This record gives sequence, structure tokens and C-alpha cells, in this order.
Amino acid sequence: MTGKTHMMGGIAAATAVAYYYGFEPVTMAAAGTVGALLPDLCHTKSKIGRKFPLLSTLISSVFGHRTFTHSLLFLLIIYLIAKTYIPNDSLSVGLLIGMASHLLLDAGTVNGIKFLFPATIKVRLPFYVRTGSTGEQVVLAALTMVTCYYIAGFCGISIPIHF
Repeated sequence: MTGKTHMMGGIAAATAVAYYYGFEPVTMAAAGTVGALLPDLCHTKSKIGRKFPLLSTLISSVFGHRTFTHSLLFLLIIYLIAKTYIPNDSLSVGLLIGMASHLLLDAGTVNGIKFLFPATIKVRLPFYVRTGSTGEQVVLAALTMVTCYYIAGFCGISIPIHF
């Protein structure tokens, strides 16, 4: 998935969690955006990799792409760091929700992720898309609609959904 899809995924997931669990939505959405970009530190050409080129190059050369930073182990490490150093629950939970959304979205791509790193098992959802494809654009549009739905809810606007 591209950076914009990951960012919208982080915003959509964080906004939904804020809506249902009473977190501060703007803080959650901002933290969700950062969390959604964080796993791509392993990719030197990613949005976050370009912001931190030395760290990105180091992580990429040691672990490769979609391994350690796309794993449950990395998510747990960030959880422990957030729990220890980030006293604001909207920030820490938003960061983790954004990261989880990133992992889910990348598991929905052709290449999948190594979620159980250091095990080499590749995890991929049964339905997947190619990065940058029309399928990804559909995912991005759906995430945008989900975000709009929850933002409307925060504003007191009820949108009935019928299937």
C-alpha cells in the first residue's frame, strides 16, 4: 500500500476507536497517522523513510522490508515504549491502532508481511490487491468513507447505513 492509503487507514481506524471508546478524536487521528507510517521505517523510499534516512537505511539493511517492523514483535516493543513514555492514552492508543492498521493493510497486498518475525512465515489475507492498483484506490475510497462516517458521528450527524 502507498503512504496515503496507510495514512487514511490509520485515521479511519483511530477515529473509529475514538468514537466507540471515548478517546479524543483529533489526537487519536493524528497519532493514528504517525502510527500508520511507522512500520515503513524499513523502506528507504517510504514517506517516513525519507524523513529519517539514516535510521531507515540501518533498519532496511539489518532486517529488510516487511519483516521486523511489520511484525507482532515490533508492535509489542512500541506498545511497551508507548506505555512507559507516553502518558496520554489518546496518543499511545492512536499510535498502536495506526500501526495495526498498517499491518492489516500490508497483509492485504500480494507480498503480505512476516507478522510472526523472526519466523519466516509470510502472512497474507485471502483477498489482496497490488500496491498502486485500482484495487488499492477502492480501499482508499472505502477508508475515506469510513472516516467521514465517524467524523459525522462526532458532529452529531447520524448517517443510516442500509445493506
